[in-house]
Amino acid sequence: MLDPALAFQTAVRAALIDAPEVLAHVQPANIRAGSIRPERLPSVVLGDARTEFLGCAAGSQRLARVFLTLHIWAQEDGADTARQIGAAIYGALEFGPKDTAEISLDDWTQPRMVWLRDPQPELTLTHGAMALEAVVRWRV
Repeated sequence: MLDPALAFQTAVRAALIDAPEVLAHVQPANIRAGSIRPERLPSVVLGDARTEFLGCAAGSQRLARVFLTLHIWAQEDGADTARQIGAAIYGALEFGPKDTAEISLDDWTQPRMVWLRDPQPELTLTHGAMALEAVVRWRV
């Protein structure tokens, strides 16, 4: 594996799809990587990841710190759906995604959340961004 960001992104998506609290608000097909502003709502969009390679570990392993931003989108309906989705995602990722066949998590930073004003207020969308950060290890 050249860049562990895709494996990390896949592990995060799997954790969200495995969380009934998240699926109570968002359809699995709407939890995806892709363009930031979704066509279907509510949605969780996994944004571009950033990788910081940290070096080698024992047994032909590599280490990297991976950063990923999740974008939470919902139609503003007065019930604060987007914030409910954010709380459900936090619950699903509080201790990080599970290790996979491709990567193991060596360190997990608690998610950070910010709510943003929609640049097109006439669409009445609520947009939140959750920053994820982990140190991952994989075998070459």
